[in-house]
Amino acid sequence: MKSCAIVGINWGDEGKGRMVDLLTEDYDVVIRYQGGGNAGHTVVNEYGKTALHLLPSGVFRRDVVNVLGNGVALDPENLWKEIEDLRKKGVAISPENLKISDRASILMPWHREQDELEESRLGSKKYGSTKQGIAPFYSDKYQKKTILAGELLYPDMVRGHLEELLEWKNLTLSGVYSAETHTPEQLLEWLEYYGGKIIPFICDTGRFLRKAEAEGKSLLFEAQLGALRDLDFGIYPYTTSSNAIAAYAPIGSGLTSAKLDEVIGVVKAYSTCVGEGPFVCELFGEEASRLREAGGEYGAKTGRPRRVGPLDLVATSYGVEVQGATAIALTKLDVLSYLDRIPVCVQYEIDGERTDDFPFPAVLAHARPVMETLEGWACDISGVRRWEDLPEAARKYIEFAEGRIGCPIRYISVGAERDAIIIR
Repeated sequence: MKSCAIVGINWGDEGKGRMVDLLTEDYDVVIRYQGGGNAGHTVVNEYGKTALHLLPSGVFRRDVVNVLGNGVALDPENLWKEIEDLRKKGVAISPENLKISDRASILMPWHREQDELEESRLGSKKYGSTKQGIAPFYSDKYQKKTILAGELLYPDMVRGHLEELLEWKNLTLSGVYSAETHTPEQLLEWLEYYGGKIIPFICDTGRFLRKAEAEGKSLLFEAQLGALRDLDFGIYPYTTSSNAIAAYAPIGSGLTSAKLDEVIGVVKAYSTCVGEGPFVCELFGEEASRLREAGGEYGAKTGRPRRVGPLDLVATSYGVEVQGATAIALTKLDVLSYLDRIPVCVQYEIDGERTDDFPFPAVLAHARPVMETLEGWACDISGVRRWEDLPEAARKYIEFAEGRIGCPIRYISVGAERDAIIIR
């Protein structure tokens, strides 16, 4: 048996989906262990270009079993729509290759509504939420005020639990936000319809994973977002509301005995950031527009233009440490081919002092990037498949980053397609 986690090193949007899609050829089970439908993992393969939001990125491999663990924010409505969209593309999805933890909590329509109301209330101080209900969901989960997926298997119990929760939630909607309240009938209809659609997939995934582990099956754990969006170790409060780090994989997957053999951290060849919060090396104006257009940097879930900047080696080194990365996959190297000279952020300057260390979140607003410029290769590398065939300048760029972050760069992506990869 082997086990591996694929995680984001920076702000998310690094290209984890394409790496999971690539590497699942060598794995039996792929598990999403945290997060919800608030981000997208974009995959390009024989089924075309697909942005996955809740489904694990191993769903395209016919012999792979995909698991949504107990740590996931389970939105039955969006999950069912995603399943239907993929089936239209010819992707086979059944209870044989998709299993949902009976201990996963259900994200209700009121969570999305409350998310939008809170962002509106915050105004200029908003967190940049995708308004998919993630923060209210996890808040409710830790208050023990959610419905578990497994409860759908006991319909006589669900109505009473729903009414109990709704009484409390309506007090929040009406009292805090002066918003309209819901009736039990409205939400029971929603839950019966969308919850009913996913009932065949719900099971004791902890038992399934323990059996797979005992049988020597290989397991791949897929994270959402990146280290800098982790609730505990990210740029708080501009984080997600779950733990995006590899160390959470055993808990969020339901396989608490899991021991990770490898952690592959995904890093983009430049920096991108969706949402609010400090972004020390951010580019603006024409320079930012050129990079954004070259990389197609728009959110997979929201379509929002991503904030962009050069590769930030301070933030990346921190992400490598927090994730415990054993190897790095560098994505979108081909995007930088239009540049003759490539800027890289090598240090931060805070109050006149230079540092290699990623600072405490409250200090980030005072940090300024210290830049170095490397030679570009100014040619198309999208067809390259061997390390030795890369231009010398491209190899030096990779080696420079590798030396600074202290972790081997094993995979180099030069395109979105599954085979557009160089393995060192």
